[in-house]
Amino acid sequence: MSNQGELTPSGQSCVPLVREPLSAESSAQLATAFKALGDPVRLRLLSLVASHEGGEACVCDISGSFDLSQPTISHHLKILREAGVLDCERRGTWVYYRVVAPTLAQLSAVLSPESSSPRAQAPTLR
Repeated sequence: MSNQGELTPSGQSCVPLVREPLSAESSAQLATAFKALGDPVRLRLLSLVASHEGGEACVCDISGSFDLSQPTISHHLKILREAGVLDCERRGTWVYYRVVAPTLAQLSAVLSPESSSPRAQAPTLR
């Protein structure tokens, strides 16, 4: 792979899809994160954590935003952690979550169209 772009957890370079095809290993790693973000609850959880004051949030800070039980929210947070999108730290009885910025940068980089590419003009989502 090229030396340009963000590094994957395995140390491989992550370049936009329009420049170079992904390796099987990179595809598998990226798919795990994209799959985790493909659920509306998890995408919203990520948004709530990322936009929370200080860039981190406790389950107690975000639970009230959902009509879901605390164990269900914890399950979704676990999936985001296992995908490398969120990280957490226990403080007393509470667990605080924060976004893993390099993972989000990697996901963004691989989907980033290059203006010089004729394939770069994608339709807007509706």
